[in-house]
Amino acid sequence: MTRFQRELSGALGEHWVRSAKKEIEDFQKKADNGEILVDENGVATWKTNGRCLPEECCEKLSYSTFIFSIEATRVAREEETAAFLESYRKANANRRRSAEELNEMRSAFGTGTTVIDIITGERVRL
Repeated sequence: MTRFQRELSGALGEHWVRSAKKEIEDFQKKADNGEILVDENGVATWKTNGRCLPEECCEKLSYSTFIFSIEATRVAREEETAAFLESYRKANANRRRSAEELNEMRSAFGTGTTVIDIITGERVRL
């Protein structure tokens, strides 16, 4: 059971039930106002940027009357994320850090520390 389901069920108290119902209403309004779009495959996206809705937004929207596919949205989101990460890796391959970036990293992590970019695997010895 997700946190939102526990809130809505009353397991966490009446305050959270009211809060969960308000969130459902808010997502219904977004859908009604055209802020959320759905394509021919049932994928829900934000009108502002065309990106797939996050999982937690899909969960809340699923309690409204808006018709979309949680599964199709999940698959599209995973593909969108994979494409973004691949683009990020290519854009940052063999990237050289500026002196300013290195100084900021030293200030944050300390001289002699190795910082690892968890997306590219790049290791920077400070």
